[in-house]
Amino acid sequence: MQDCCSHKIAGLSRRQAFGLIALGGGVSLLSTLAPGVARARGHTDMLLLTCMDYRLTEETVAYMDGRGLRDKYDHVVLAGASLGALTDKYPSWGQTFWSHLDVAITLHSIHKVMVIDHRDCGAYKVILGAEAVDTPDKELAAHAKELQALRAEIKRRHEHLEVELGLMSLDGKVQDIA
Repeated sequence: MQDCCSHKIAGLSRRQAFGLIALGGGVSLLSTLAPGVARARGHTDMLLLTCMDYRLTEETVAYMDGRGLRDKYDHVVLAGASLGALTDKYPSWGQTFWSHLDVAITLHSIHKVMVIDHRDCGAYKVILGAEAVDTPDKELAAHAKELQALRAEIKRRHEHLEVELGLMSLDGKVQDIA
């Protein structure tokens, strides 16, 4: 009498057959959950730096999709975005940004960095003080200063990279910063 595991299915033991079925199911599931995995080894057009604010996650994706950039960018998230990359208050944040930028250049051949700060940013209030951004004009000036400083530092380190700067309002509209 044979036990349940000694039967052969298409020349395989039940254990081998179930193993292949499980592997196939896993590959199938992975392909539906992560359709961009096969593209991950190529290149992307840019690295995007944004703030961690949960209120603008969907707006950021919609903005990038609207520009035809779906699956064409790496995304780094730091509190305060440009300010987070430059602040002396949390130096590890800047180290993280520069390391990610170097990896994006090496692995994905990026040619551009896009930095999008946003209005009503808590990190700006924490790091610079609430009075530094307590009016729309002061807020715009503070963001423009940090964004331009980060662009200058990116260009100093990687002169070949293009840098695009923006300031997102809470409704998802992005104002270009020169």
